[in-house]
Amino acid sequence: MTMMTPPPLEPEEDEMLVPHQELVAADAAQPMEVVAQTEAASTAESQPAEDPQTSRFTWTIENFTRINAKKHYSDAFVVGGRVLIFPKGNNVDHFSMYLDVADSANLPYGWSRYAQFSLAVVNQIQQKYTIRKDTQHQFNARESDWGFTSFMPLSELYDPSRGYLVDDTVVVEAEVAVRKMVDYWTYDSKKETGYVGLKNQGATCYMNSLLQTLYHIPYFRKAVYHMPTTENDMPSGSIPLALQSLFYKLQYSDNSVATKELTKSFGWDTYDSFMQHDVQELNRVLCEKLEDKMKRTVVEGTIEKLFEGHHINYIECINVDYKSNRKESFYDLQLDVKGCCDVYASFDKYVEVERLEGDNKYHAENHGLQDAKKGVLFLDFPPVLQLQLKRFEYDYMRDTMVKINDRYEFPLQLDLDRDDGKYLAPDADRSIRNLYALHRYKFDDERVTKEDTKKALEEQYGGEEELPQINPGFNNAPFKFTKYSNAYMLVYIRESDKDKIMCNVDEKDIAEHLRVRLKKEQEEKEHKKKEKAEAHLYTIIKVARDENLKEQIGKDIYFDLVDHEKVRSFRIQKQLPFTTFKEEVAKEYGIPVQFQRFWLWAKRQNHTYRPNRPLSPHEETQSVGQLREVSNKAHNAELKLFLEVELGPDLRPLPPPEKSKEDILLFFKLYNPEKEELCFVGRLFVKALGKPSEILTKLNEMAGFEIKFEPNVMCEHIDKKATFRASQLEDGDIICFQKSPIPDSDTQMRYPDVPSYLEYVHNRQVVHFRLLEKPKDDDFSLELSKLHTYDDVVERVARQLGVDDPAKIRLTSHNCYSQQPKPQPIRYRGVEHLLDMLIHYNQTSDILYYEVLDIPLPELQGLKTLKVAFHHATKDEVVIHSIRLPKNSTIADVINDLKTKVELSSPSAELRLLEVFYHKIYKIFPLHEKIENINDQYWTLRAEEIPEEEKNLGPNDRLIHVYHFMKDPLQNQIQNFGDPFYLAIREGETLAEVKERIQKKLQVPDEEFCKWKFAFISMNRPDYLQDSDVVSARFQRRDVYGAWEQYLGLEHADTAPKRAYTANQNRHTYEKPVRIYN
Repeated sequence: MTMMTPPPLEPEEDEMLVPHQELVAADAAQPMEVVAQTEAASTAESQPAEDPQTSRFTWTIENFTRINAKKHYSDAFVVGGRVLIFPKGNNVDHFSMYLDVADSANLPYGWSRYAQFSLAVVNQIQQKYTIRKDTQHQFNARESDWGFTSFMPLSELYDPSRGYLVDDTVVVEAEVAVRKMVDYWTYDSKKETGYVGLKNQGATCYMNSLLQTLYHIPYFRKAVYHMPTTENDMPSGSIPLALQSLFYKLQYSDNSVATKELTKSFGWDTYDSFMQHDVQELNRVLCEKLEDKMKRTVVEGTIEKLFEGHHINYIECINVDYKSNRKESFYDLQLDVKGCCDVYASFDKYVEVERLEGDNKYHAENHGLQDAKKGVLFLDFPPVLQLQLKRFEYDYMRDTMVKINDRYEFPLQLDLDRDDGKYLAPDADRSIRNLYALHRYKFDDERVTKEDTKKALEEQYGGEEELPQINPGFNNAPFKFTKYSNAYMLVYIRESDKDKIMCNVDEKDIAEHLRVRLKKEQEEKEHKKKEKAEAHLYTIIKVARDENLKEQIGKDIYFDLVDHEKVRSFRIQKQLPFTTFKEEVAKEYGIPVQFQRFWLWAKRQNHTYRPNRPLSPHEETQSVGQLREVSNKAHNAELKLFLEVELGPDLRPLPPPEKSKEDILLFFKLYNPEKEELCFVGRLFVKALGKPSEILTKLNEMAGFEIKFEPNVMCEHIDKKATFRASQLEDGDIICFQKSPIPDSDTQMRYPDVPSYLEYVHNRQVVHFRLLEKPKDDDFSLELSKLHTYDDVVERVARQLGVDDPAKIRLTSHNCYSQQPKPQPIRYRGVEHLLDMLIHYNQTSDILYYEVLDIPLPELQGLKTLKVAFHHATKDEVVIHSIRLPKNSTIADVINDLKTKVELSSPSAELRLLEVFYHKIYKIFPLHEKIENINDQYWTLRAEEIPEEEKNLGPNDRLIHVYHFMKDPLQNQIQNFGDPFYLAIREGETLAEVKERIQKKLQVPDEEFCKWKFAFISMNRPDYLQDSDVVSARFQRRDVYGAWEQYLGLEHADTAPKRAYTANQNRHTYEKPVRIYN
């Protein structure tokens, strides 16, 4: 099976989303493909029907910062496309950009266009920093725009120094190649191929690829089916059951399958599903997890049997009899793509012999430094060989992972015994024939298609595709597109094991409880599908009754009468007469038809629903469908009714009373300020010319006590002496009333009347507080008001935590999209109300993060906190110290404070503070420099003792930069690493003398240090030095800006463990690691 990469993504970037969805849809389509299973198939249905139309387009957007619209479109260009941008982001803190089909609404029914395109924001200062992203998409009526929600951070775009916004102008480029394609919305994967796809949760295409790979290994699928599970297990809490359920649905479902249950069983939340991960890492983590869960079961050892192979790492001395071997197991192999034309070239490179000689000799036990050869050979290969292609590599210059799109071929049949078994170790078992077949099918997340073998392979080799010129005959450059949908994982099955691996898997392999559970789910799904297909034949009638009002008012409902989603629904055929529906109601509630009266609900201008009028006798003779059309101008399939039933003293139903235009149906809610409760107590017909004071007796009966009438309509006080008509009351209105307060009562109530109580309910907000250090875990919850001030909120939090001073509480808002704390905390009284703390763009969160400070926040805000990494003079250790000083302090103050916290080599030792970035020293801070504007978020501040040798430099001595580096032979680039340092060099001092001091300073063993090379490096160009060279002669004698680009380079392998403190200078380098929590 072959997996292909999705379009290249920057680290920590959202997958591409359709912008008009505004919010990220869990099942949003993604441009992702997976190839599987070798059967030769017919020519692809998706084959282009015509030569592509191509176009280049440049859009210069002037007055960019003055664009107030949320969306902004370019003019349409040649192929009918236009660029759509969100200048302030599509509900994210990134610039969002898409390709949009300009006239999609006017195109013929069923239209479809497949496009490869790139979008770019041009760097107008240095072209090489232009940000360009490629993708492909099949545009149609349902998805007429596609692109990048997180194209680039808004902070970078709007920073004039970055070069993207110059003279308030942004330049956008688009390159598009369009092909006509089949309409896939009518495509039936199961019917066409016998297989179904997996739905994408956001950025889970890499996971879908892996799951399809594993599913299409029947032996593995059978083993998963035989993992013990019970009918009491829940898929969302059991990885084995979730995987069994997923595989069962892939095997027997007719439609694409969701993966949410499986990711929930991993312990992932929505944010994890929108993180782009490495498929190889997920493969290893998942296999390790399954291997663990298979222990002590009938399928123990399955993972090893299928995927485990062994190789031997050897070092063999050439001139003495010494050999070192180390046997290792593997579940997959990482093969180099860069510099290799195909799989065989990668295997050649994998087993390539490395010569250890010259400065790189091997230290052999009892033999000292020796010339040797080092390499890897295979002892055995597994039945299922998984090859991970290294399509990504880290670019040190750009501080990001970059995609290698070089052409790379892989055969349908792989012979690893070729050339007399050159990949095998001498003691490998050669009785097994290592001949493998590629396992292949094509998946596009939800869709599965047959592919012509040759075409499918060619598409996945990578490289570039040259498209026809736009205007042949003109002197314009060929229009080339990088083929980025290229393979990144290959799965081969050994021919001799094929019958065992490709075994038959049927229902008898599936536990009975699982079959029953999943068949029931399928039946429910089919039932819903049938209901949906027949929906146009039915009307859903939602019936609200007095009982519903009593249940809901005061619990879920305060301002209205009822939630129609929580009342009884009847599904009635449209052609049936309404009287038939009344008979259904009679059966359901035991209320004879003649005692039923139904009211239509109407939506008012304030967006509330109220019973508006009873059905007329004529309307009750109509069909359900006709009645729905009369009552519902929105033409949806629902009819909302209120069932009025009058009960006598014996609680038996009575015929409904006559209703004239003078009769008004009012609903009554009673408020109890002592208990802070609002409840529904009943409804009454009143005369339009009647007065509230005339119904006191009935209200007494409803309330159960004597009251003085204080009615409220929509929280507006009404005159009990005025008529109901004069108070502008009509059918369906609500009157709230309460017991009159006792004069001169000492009882203090929080909300003494209805308006104050309803205002409280309207602004009530339960907030979940989390400790900032543990941003995933709720610590406690508080019921607050959205109108609470900053002081109110921190006072409540302090009281909850037992903190004596609320000013020591610091809060941080929640980012609704990343599900993480915002990077900057809320300043002291920096917002007015709680609501301001909770709003993130157009969403309202219910999460806040808190810290308990050791000093009050106003005092802290007057201070500057710096994180300083102190390098001990004699110990190989680095300790991070937080230095907190007034903002007008100087570097000298920082050093004096630091001296009180660190261990110095001597009481008279002097310290200095350096600015370090990407393993280079950019400055020594002068003692008088103010600390207020120093940024320790991206630079590392390093403190160290000033060596004695630097304190008394002679007039011809030099203080030079010394950096560690490696050289990438493929990219011909220098990559710095490790801790840079200064070194004092004397006039006439040779490299041999300098090397001796460096070895002593760094305490490097002889056998290691002898392998190091030394070079004078200027502007990233190394000039290697000999021991006799005078070092000072290479360096300029005067300080110049950019002195860090001239340094003595120490070339050697980076063997030191990474220190945690370096994370802040390179925080976006690596992806979030894959974790399966359960």
